[in-house]
Amino acid sequence: MSDAAASRARTSQQKVAATLRRRYHAERRFRAYGIVAVAIGLTFVAFLFYTIIAKGYTAFAQTYVALDISYRAEEIDPAGSRARAVLEGADYQALIKAALREHFPEVTERAELRKLYGLVSSAAEVTLRDRVLADPGRIGQQERVWLLAKDQVDLLVKGQVDRALPEAQRNIDDQTIGWIDRLRAEGRVEKRFNTGFFMNGDSREPEQAGVAGAVAGSFFTLVITLVLSFPIGVAAAVYLEEFAPKNRLTDFIEVNINNLAAVPSIVFGLLGLAMFIQFFGLPRSAPLVGGLVLTLMTLPTIIITSRAALKAVPPSIREAALGMGASAVQTVIHHVAPMALPGMLTGAIIGMARALGESAPLLMIGMVAFIVDIPKGITGAATVLPVQVYLWASSPERAFVERTSAAIMVLLAFLLVMNAAAVLLRSRFERRW
Repeated sequence: MSDAAASRARTSQQKVAATLRRRYHAERRFRAYGIVAVAIGLTFVAFLFYTIIAKGYTAFAQTYVALDISYRAEEIDPAGSRARAVLEGADYQALIKAALREHFPEVTERAELRKLYGLVSSAAEVTLRDRVLADPGRIGQQERVWLLAKDQVDLLVKGQVDRALPEAQRNIDDQTIGWIDRLRAEGRVEKRFNTGFFMNGDSREPEQAGVAGAVAGSFFTLVITLVLSFPIGVAAAVYLEEFAPKNRLTDFIEVNINNLAAVPSIVFGLLGLAMFIQFFGLPRSAPLVGGLVLTLMTLPTIIITSRAALKAVPPSIREAALGMGASAVQTVIHHVAPMALPGMLTGAIIGMARALGESAPLLMIGMVAFIVDIPKGITGAATVLPVQVYLWASSPERAFVERTSAAIMVLLAFLLVMNAAAVLLRSRFERRW
């Protein structure tokens, strides 16, 4: 080889090496960009979870105040009949006020007494009523009873009130703080697990508010959605994928299904308001209507994912079944559908998870109403967890802040469970070939 040829070969090798170095550098930069993007995303998610948990975990504890209650017969049952109707209608609030006055005898002014009575929640009289109904023998006796404290007391005990602020900038004055400190020094204040948050419905009083009504409403709504959307969605997917002729009509249907999957959820709420409530006359704010609306919203997602699962089944499965003499229906039912089941279930659960987190369509059908009672069925007035979060977030009381975050934690727990179920079902039923 001549010197010129060798020189050209070396030059070519140098160019190739330089090109490879640039490619390797570009690949490393691309990987670095991906790692940075993932890190930023995880940082935002971690910050979101930290903010929610930091604000909401305190809602799982509630402050109680111990008072020495005298069950005076003249207040509860003057006639001594011990009739249940008389015991239920007694003025138990008077017993609480008397106990507070006895413990703080120096408080005599009317304005100060009103503040003193505000240390205890209005739910305390229900506690006393239930104790008397459970054992009428308490009448005429005295006992120490732990009663639910007011939300301002709860915030102070949890350290969410800055004592260093001037009194005018706090929602609790120095005199009330002094009363609470005195009760704490006497061992009459303690925090307990907040069972009421999981067992009570909504309330105007933050210390009494719970998510039981919203959880029950979400459960009934999702049951209606699952019962309607899964069989209809799967049947539509099977027909379109396996039996429908390929013509303009089916193309038009497929395009509209894909478009419906991207329609804003509030449009489905307007459709449900016009169709189910105004036309069919179904009750407002009912899980039945909410389930029907969410069914319309989740059907496109279930149909699309089910069709994708059917397409993923190898054609050889169909050909083998048909070759053995099976009909088209038998092929789908006994061979294709079982293999596509994991994908169908995954799509259904993902659609249900999306439905669980929706609030806009349910606001349109009246599920934003203030519901105290826990719903007993699909036609009773109810609300759902996302709407409950919306209601509490818009409330002016500061104590609702922690309950808003706690309700979000409950909602996220539901979503995590549903997504974990989707992963487990896929791994359980998935067949590899």
